[in-house]
Amino acid sequence: MRCAKLCAVTELTRSLLDAAVELIAAHGSRGLRMAEVAAKAGVSRQTVYNEFGNKERLVQAVALHKTAEFLDGVRAQLLGAPDPLEGLRRSIAFAFDLAAEDPLARSVLTGANAEDMLPLLTTKGRPILTLATSVFAQHIRRHWPALPDARVQLVADTIVRVALSHLLTPSSRRVESVVQVTEALLAD
Repeated sequence: MRCAKLCAVTELTRSLLDAAVELIAAHGSRGLRMAEVAAKAGVSRQTVYNEFGNKERLVQAVALHKTAEFLDGVRAQLLGAPDPLEGLRRSIAFAFDLAAEDPLARSVLTGANAEDMLPLLTTKGRPILTLATSVFAQHIRRHWPALPDARVQLVADTIVRVALSHLLTPSSRRVESVVQVTEALLAD
């Protein structure tokens, strides 16, 4: 995937990503057709290929685009809280709420239409896990500067994996579970 294309998202790219998100939520990535993305965005099929190269890259771009949306909100919650653990609580609650509201996330997590995207959170999830882990690692370093880097990475990685586990298999105490595991890992 070409970072220059995704890091500085143009209006055209955003339009194509939005069209692809809607179509993937409805039909999964296997059912995604570049011609349908083009029609929904009001451009030629060749324009879609020029932007992303192929369908696989478009699907990867969608996954990273949606991840960036989630992580922007998570960062805002982490930074806006008066207490670092409250920031964690708010950020995890935000992610769970957004996953429940977002049509693509809901479709992927429930297996409704886009279950073929689930590997992007599991067996092929390294890019998403890495991005999410880095957000929590920054938060932990800022508030617990004495922790060794290996422990910061362990705590951040565990936060993401426990949260993802609760997204995939919801429980009634999902936010508290993530916070309690984190508190235990941060305890001296």
